[in-house]
Amino acid sequence: MAGRVLAVDVGARRVGLAISDPSATLARPLETLAVASDLDAVDRVADRIAALAREDDGLAAIVVGLPARLDGRASDESARVRAFIAALADRTALPIAVEDERLTSREAESRLAQRERDWRKRKAKLDAAAAAIILQDYLDRAK
Repeated sequence: MAGRVLAVDVGARRVGLAISDPSATLARPLETLAVASDLDAVDRVADRIAALAREDDGLAAIVVGLPARLDGRASDESARVRAFIAALADRTALPIAVEDERLTSREAESRLAQRERDWRKRKAKLDAAAAAIILQDYLDRAK
């Protein structure tokens, strides 16, 4: 895969975004968007995708973290995220892949806690950090 990939970690109040380098090898947190509703989340992410696609390196694909229970069964959030993916697919021509997001928030919290002691500062970065973990897992599997 060549070109940057955007990862989305969908939450009820916040959406984390992460992006890869142009070679689609390394993921890094991009930003966290505060959202008011599921529709607001789709609108804000679609606008961000359009802006990133216009940049020199563009975008090659989108990866959305799909929540599931630890045993792999669909969780209560799975249907909401699938609806988000369907709505986003109507707003972009880019391919959208899904990636298992089980335990990514816990892993992100653990990594952030090593560098940042203030939980408020960690919380502000948590969703984008989780998106970066989702993206890196996807990129590693794709290689």
